[in-house]
Amino acid sequence: MSEHKKNYALPITMMIALFFMISFVTGLQNPFGVIVKNQFGASNFMSQLGNAANFIAYAFLGIPSGMLLRRFGYKFTALSAIVVGFCGVGITFLSGVAENFEVYLIGAFISGFSMCMLNAVVNPMLNTMGGGGKKGNQLMQLGGSVNSIGATIIPVLVGYLIGNAANASIKDANPALFLAMGIFALTFLVLFFVSIPEPHMEKAGEKREKDSRSALSFNHFVLGALGIFVYVGVEVGIPNIANLFMTSEAAKGGLGIDTTTAGTIVGTYWFLMMIGRLCGASLGAKFSSKSMLTFVAGIGILLVLLAIVMPLTNTVSMPVFKSDISFGLVQVPLSIMFLILCGLCTSVMWGGIFNLAVEGLGKYTAMASGIFMMMVCGGGILPLIQGFVADKLSYTASYWVVFVGLAYILYYALVGSRVKQSAE
Repeated sequence: MSEHKKNYALPITMMIALFFMISFVTGLQNPFGVIVKNQFGASNFMSQLGNAANFIAYAFLGIPSGMLLRRFGYKFTALSAIVVGFCGVGITFLSGVAENFEVYLIGAFISGFSMCMLNAVVNPMLNTMGGGGKKGNQLMQLGGSVNSIGATIIPVLVGYLIGNAANASIKDANPALFLAMGIFALTFLVLFFVSIPEPHMEKAGEKREKDSRSALSFNHFVLGALGIFVYVGVEVGIPNIANLFMTSEAAKGGLGIDTTTAGTIVGTYWFLMMIGRLCGASLGAKFSSKSMLTFVAGIGILLVLLAIVMPLTNTVSMPVFKSDISFGLVQVPLSIMFLILCGLCTSVMWGGIFNLAVEGLGKYTAMASGIFMMMVCGGGILPLIQGFVADKLSYTASYWVVFVGLAYILYYALVGSRVKQSAE
């Protein structure tokens, strides 16, 4: 048993490191929404198009990623994803040079391809090497904690770089883009020389038998895939719209908070997600995924409801994670604090939903992973809907979209996740 753990220690470490890559590059779209809103005079809806392009790429490459993983294996898929990601971030850099909104969207779209391919690798890999069940969920929560570190850093870093939102431009964020490309290059070199087990890779000359069933034959998986769609939209929509809410002028329904401060507040949301995932990793062996998901979805619903009904005049001194790796106090409306606290709830939802949805799938797990990646496009679609509601009604009203999403996740935890049939 100790030998087994020793053999898998390095590939597990590499998969967890790739979680950081995913969050860092994906997280660029959060502060970039503030940049393009000011640089190109975009509406709240338009400011979320870069985020949408990044996530909608999952709808195009979700299932192909699963097929690529099955045909060529985890290592080839991961290395290919890193090359694509380097190109995507490079195009984002060029959009700053050209000062072109369309080029920026292309870069976000190509980066989304990369993130989709990486996600298709790391999630089933960690779950498989953990042996599924509680141990698999525990390992995924640990990877998610590292994912949150990257997500915590990026809004704080870019918020610090761009300074005054009114004069912000993509060029101001170049150091973050260079850092992302450097991480891609380094990870490619390390991963190239690491041996990774390939449990779901087809063997040469192996004939694929026709099967009357697929992952979509399992009701709990179908509802779980929809749960992933909703969850990613909720996870991304909460901080993205909060960032726009805080940095917009009071005359436009915003709070008029400077971008550096807003960046630290949003960074605190992702920092709380890291704390939540560390707790989830430590408690994952004691509590079932169903219990954890039910608890956090219920608390999340309560926090969002309080944020919606709480008057903006009620303020609180909130501790935030700052760019110098310290904490400080910032005066914010109580409703903003409630939204940031949602990070503790969304932290363990991905691992919980994934773990419940693949239960009993057996040989259909690789296919399921590809479908999951396709459904991640919800991270682009739901924030777009939120941005539209914010334009038409108000920033506060847009959080009813999040409320409904969390209600569905609670339903899935309580009812939809029941396994009625197994592939075994």
